[in-house]
Amino acid sequence: MKTCRILLLSIILVCGEKTKAQTDFDVEAFAEELFSLQEENLDYEQLYENLLQRYLNPIDLNRCSPDDLQSLYILTPLQVSNFFKYRRIYGQFLSIHELQAIPSFDVETIRKLDPFVTLEKTPEKYAHKLPKRILSEQTAYVIYRHRIYLEKRKGFTPPDTLKNGSLTSRYQGPPGTQYLRMRSQHSGDFSFGITMDRDAGEMFIWDPGSRRYGFNFLSYHFTLYDKGHWKQITVGDYQAQYGQGLVFGAGFSVGKGAETITTTRRSSTGIKPYTSSMESGYFRGISATYQKGRFEGSVMVSSASRDANIDTSAILHHITSLPSSGYHRTASEISRKAAANEKDVGINLNYSSKDRNLQIGLNSLLTRFELPYNRDLRNYNGFEFRGKMNHLHSAYFSYNHQNHFFFGETAISKSKGVAYVAGIMSSLSKQLDLVLHIRNYDRNFHSFYGNAFGEASRPINEKGIYLGLSYHPTKKLQWSGYYDQFKFPWMRYRVYAPSSGHEWLQRISYRPKKSMELYLQVREEVKDRNVTAAQNDLATYQIQTGKKYNYLLNLDVEINEYFSIRSRIQMSTFDYNQKLTKGYTIVQDLNFEYKKWKWSGRIALFDTDDYDNRQYVYEKNVLWAFSIPSYYGQGMRYYLLTQFKPIRKLSFWLRWARTSYTDRNTISSGLQEVKGTHLSELTFQVRYQFNR
Repeated sequence: MKTCRILLLSIILVCGEKTKAQTDFDVEAFAEELFSLQEENLDYEQLYENLLQRYLNPIDLNRCSPDDLQSLYILTPLQVSNFFKYRRIYGQFLSIHELQAIPSFDVETIRKLDPFVTLEKTPEKYAHKLPKRILSEQTAYVIYRHRIYLEKRKGFTPPDTLKNGSLTSRYQGPPGTQYLRMRSQHSGDFSFGITMDRDAGEMFIWDPGSRRYGFNFLSYHFTLYDKGHWKQITVGDYQAQYGQGLVFGAGFSVGKGAETITTTRRSSTGIKPYTSSMESGYFRGISATYQKGRFEGSVMVSSASRDANIDTSAILHHITSLPSSGYHRTASEISRKAAANEKDVGINLNYSSKDRNLQIGLNSLLTRFELPYNRDLRNYNGFEFRGKMNHLHSAYFSYNHQNHFFFGETAISKSKGVAYVAGIMSSLSKQLDLVLHIRNYDRNFHSFYGNAFGEASRPINEKGIYLGLSYHPTKKLQWSGYYDQFKFPWMRYRVYAPSSGHEWLQRISYRPKKSMELYLQVREEVKDRNVTAAQNDLATYQIQTGKKYNYLLNLDVEINEYFSIRSRIQMSTFDYNQKLTKGYTIVQDLNFEYKKWKWSGRIALFDTDDYDNRQYVYEKNVLWAFSIPSYYGQGMRYYLLTQFKPIRKLSFWLRWARTSYTDRNTISSGLQEVKGTHLSELTFQVRYQFNR
């Protein structure tokens, strides 16, 4: 058997140049594939950042668990099962090309998997002391990005004088944004990084009184990996993902979309450095994970200042809201900056069986605010968290049996609110995959860092059952679809009564050859919401059901090694309160690559009757930036992106984008208002890689 394996591997390596996966990974293309169905209530920038961390911290194929592989959202249960069956029989992998010998692993699967996996070699990384390893690491880089809107917004104009002699509010800083990131890391050894960000309208100022220190936001971390029994030790900013996301849910969690199977289940990826410029949703302090045999324990201690609106009119000051936008441009926004301290203590205990197929764990998180958090009482938020302290506890499991993954988690918060998730993901045959997911989140379940699967953006006040299927009758043809039935037992924002709804999606993909793919996608979403006051003559709130259809036809063609094109037609209809409205966009992309240059461009026409039919379309951006604008109204959207790499260490990006409207003379409102019919954006970015 060993001789046969060596012979097979030799053949694979000889033919490797023809069959090997891509080495220059296009993370933007992979993200677009996962995010092909866009929604307004998802934080795509954070999802994209977590995907980037997956890419920068690859999984070791010789040490990974089924949960690790499943967290990539690439492999089916059958492929995961075959992977570990092969590893049990033949031992450790000698080359990534050896994946071609595993049944059900085709070249396309390996191409997608290759950027996220590695084979750790003999630890020559420890030949030098840590400071030298950090400075000499090949991945060390610095990125600087500047973005500016060319048209002047109202917030940057001189203020008006009111009757009482006071001046109207205006942005205090310049119009451009600035972003700076420095990073050096080696998978399984260390990670060091600093991220600094200043939004448009924010001042670059050193003012401890308003908690501003140069850049408006600073994130930093230093992490050590695999130091004896210590799996990781992090100082600075970090996130955690354990179980199904009821307590710790900061991992890469896509939710419902075109990938109908793998994205419904969460994976326990542990504690990861936080490197995003998003100014909320992370811990700041110290964390450590200790591993002894099949047991693993993690401790997280955090003390972070959060943006908060503070009510000082009462005798006892209290927090009324915790804004997460991260903007500090006007005097009122600056007053919210880091106004309240939040302390967190978290614990995770995890057990993995000898074959890594069974995983059982416990989570606990204690959160305490400096001031009581008493949000303004509304009809829909009567069961939301109020007070100074919340504690949250859960138990979870995952079990891999042949071609089947079983998973679940149940949690309880201080309020006695309970939440649970349970499901199975299975490969019923080589062609057919299935997932069944059940969820139940009480209306008084409180989780500040939860990110479990569901219709809403938070695990609260929701019950649902999801069925997803994916069928591959041939290598060229694939059908996938899901049906999700959900219910909200209590009122929600803009829905002042218990409500229910459903959603389904069907997608057919056809790839007649490697250089061409055509897919058609249809989705229906049915949900209730309030009838607005202008449409409602009665004194009580009235609820109506809205039905929305989305249609998408997309064609990708690689003309040759230099040119590729994408053509897309996207439409929607919205039937609500006896009125049918429509919207569409037609998009044409062109990509060209030659030697040291890359160009990408788009022209899009759009026409939507109302805001409910706005069209979301992924756009290419500068490296590690993310863009999904909404097309609303009537007009055109176009952009041109250029990348130039004069030497191995240095890369430049320049992106120009413009939206031109034919149905308005004023764009946006308030301090974001622009007089005119178009809005133009210019982005410049440079990256220097120190040791290339």
